[in-house]
Amino acid sequence: MTSLNAELRTFYEARQQQIPAEIRQIMQRASQELADSGQADRALTVGAQAPRFNLPSATGQTVALDGLLNDGPVVLTFYRGAWCPYCNIALRSLQQHHEAICARGARLVAVSPQIPDESLTLTEKHDLAFDVLSDIGSDTAKQYGLAFDLPDDLSAVYDKLGFDLQRVNDGHPRTLPLPATYVIDRTGAIRWAFVDTDYTARAEPADIIATLDALH
Repeated sequence: MTSLNAELRTFYEARQQQIPAEIRQIMQRASQELADSGQADRALTVGAQAPRFNLPSATGQTVALDGLLNDGPVVLTFYRGAWCPYCNIALRSLQQHHEAICARGARLVAVSPQIPDESLTLTEKHDLAFDVLSDIGSDTAKQYGLAFDLPDDLSAVYDKLGFDLQRVNDGHPRTLPLPATYVIDRTGAIRWAFVDTDYTARAEPADIIATLDALH
């Protein structure tokens, strides 16, 4: 099976051909500035206690990290939104591995700054069997050290592309999380972490599953 990141790279290379040079330049500069900011190094990592949260799910329930941990380890993944094609590929891949994650006694949850309606549309579109949670204003992402603000020129590009972050992020159009995935054990300790400023790179499901195996 092709690795998730190989699939993402293939998509990225095809996508680059379709994006006008001036837009590509803005995106690349913003990516480089974010990489240079050191934000990924400041995000929570292995050994830290996972900040607790209570967030609304796509179906209107409130999901608490403590409640999830009562049942076993948690795989917590942060994504930018349904408008991001890389996030869609990553979430589809997690869905393909959902059974293997559950078989190891773990719960998978995905968090984005989108409103629940957007999460519900995404859940239905990809037939996701795991909870998709709304972190409006990115308060939870901030606690994990993942939230950052888009620069003006990139924000304008996203508007031009019709992503409508003002609406889907409920008045917080500039703030997004770095793509990140954490494996949290039952004590609330982070046992494995993937954080990258590059939104075209994501945690490999095989690495998540290997970490869950090592917890036993």
